Amino acid sequence: MTRHRRTASAAAALALGAVATAVLGFAAPASAHVTVNPQEATQGGYGRFAFRVPNESDTASTTKLEVVLPENAPVGSVSTMPVPGWTVAVEKRKVDPPVEVHGSQLSEVVSKLTWTATGNAAVKPGQFQEFPVSMGPLPQVETMVFKTLQTYSDGNVQRWIEEPLPGGEEPESPAPVLALTAASPSTAPTAPTGAAAPQADDDDDESDGVATGLAVAGLVAGVGGLLLGGLAFSRTRRTPTSQV
Repeated sequence: MTRHRRTASAAAALALGAVATAVLGFAAPASAHVTVNPQEATQGGYGRFAFRVPNESDTASTTKLEVVLPENAPVGSVSTMPVPGWTVAVEKRKVDPPVEVHGSQLSEVVSKLTWTATGNAAVKPGQFQEFPVSMGPLPQVETMVFKTLQTYSDGNVQRWIEEPLPGGEEPESPAPVLALTAASPSTAPTAPTGAAAPQADDDDDESDGVATGLAVAGLVAGVGGLLLGGLAFSRTRRTPTSQV
């Protein structure tokens, strides 16, 4: 009886799992949107990031992607990686105060990147494409929101421009978001130069002292042994003479 109940429970669990998988499977395409990967980085550092673009249309292809860099978080160095079949246009804007990059003050930064498909390179239904970008030094902000426009071959434009909601819920058309964390200072203590040397010398001196003490003790013991041996030998020779 117990075995039958376990079998029935297992079957029910499998059925629920299948239903959940089916529901999630149908829901996944509706929730797909443009993202930036990785989604976390460190303030002040450099990184390689890729804007991942899935195609949500059943009939049209993605032919253009426009990514706007946030105005409140200018980045001094922005470079793109060639994507076969795609061209990229770079737009810039003036900034005040300037952005420092390797000791140089830059008064102009990248404000927008636009990729356009050529030939047969458009992102077709059921496919996705990544557009790599190198950026840095990353600004001293908690998040970078990249408002993005995705254009399809049928003229439709998907506007991924909504910023994160305060409650943590995802908006209907979320913009790609890069979370930035402060660089943690090293917690390892820094020893003064040569601080470890005296300790090593003390250890060596102590070892040498022990070795010297043992050698002296052995020498004393050896000399004592010789003296005792000499006395014993002398007594041995005297005893027979007195008996004769």
